[in-house]
Amino acid sequence: MRFFEFQREARGETTRLLMAFALTVVLLVLAVNAALALALWLSFGIWMPGSLTFPRHFFQVNTAVTLLFVLGGWWVETSRLSEGGGVRLAEQLGARPAQPSGNFDEQRFCNIVDEMAISSNVKRPKAMVVARDQGINAFAAGWNEDDAVVAVTQGALDHLTREELQGLVAHEFSHIGEGDTRLNMRLVGMVFGLEMLYRMGETLFEPDTRDRRMVAALLGLAIMVAGWLGWVAGHALQAAVSRQREHLADARAVQWTRSRDGLGGVLRKILTQQKEGVETRAVGSVVQHMLLVANESGKVAGWFDSHPPLTERIRRIYGRNLGPLPLQRETESESAPPAVAAPTTDAPGWTLV
Repeated sequence: MRFFEFQREARGETTRLLMAFALTVVLLVLAVNAALALALWLSFGIWMPGSLTFPRHFFQVNTAVTLLFVLGGWWVETSRLSEGGGVRLAEQLGARPAQPSGNFDEQRFCNIVDEMAISSNVKRPKAMVVARDQGINAFAAGWNEDDAVVAVTQGALDHLTREELQGLVAHEFSHIGEGDTRLNMRLVGMVFGLEMLYRMGETLFEPDTRDRRMVAALLGLAIMVAGWLGWVAGHALQAAVSRQREHLADARAVQWTRSRDGLGGVLRKILTQQKEGVETRAVGSVVQHMLLVANESGKVAGWFDSHPPLTERIRRIYGRNLGPLPLQRETESESAPPAVAAPTTDAPGWTLV
């Protein structure tokens, strides 16, 4: 896996997608102004006599109100998600602090978190476990390294070897070190703001209410159309950013562990669970991007997926297609943990093959 090349590609693609997201907001403002101008023109032509004249500061007010909803929704949603930090959010998802005393698997997990903090040069996050989830999964939460959390499911503790669990933890450490959780929460807030604009139009557009003026309904319909298109574009861009950050985290995990079979084995075992229909604990769409593998059902289209396909991720790690792995954990010696690679720099031309 050419992980340095993949990291540069993922970062570059993320920058382009964020610029496209900003452009989407600008186009949304223009679309709202155009839609309202068209609605007003129709109102003058059909229900109001005289020639079309726009009210004073018509476009300035439209622009200000649109940005107020988008940016205000962003602020409200990100503030809500940030309450209590990473631990609070992890607890809402069913996680509890790891209990290494008397529990071999959780002790092993805590040891790996300690090792990976040294290897990645990232401040040690709090180790937590989702004890009621038998699926293999994990997530990182927290707005910065000071309140960060890494949580793994009970299924990951039960079915993964030490090398595989190390690859899984390294993937989540990348999300913390690269600021992915904070980035995605901000994008969630922005999409929420776009949805608020649609809701405002929906409130104005009530054709079944007789005392509503037709002009207000027409304006509401215009805002609904513009807001819906903006929400769809924003949601698709949010998912595209999330997919690029997953590729980056995969590459980081291979870099820090010096092993393809670590994270690669995790993804191949998840393939096995999916084929066997192992039930996983469902979470809301807002936090799907935080998981190692999304478990949301009912996707509309691939460009709304928050994660790349498992087969694609496996192919990027190994350079070829590989099938599922048995879930049984091999017998292994845990008395002496394997050495973890020291922090590395992006040496040009370094390739793991």
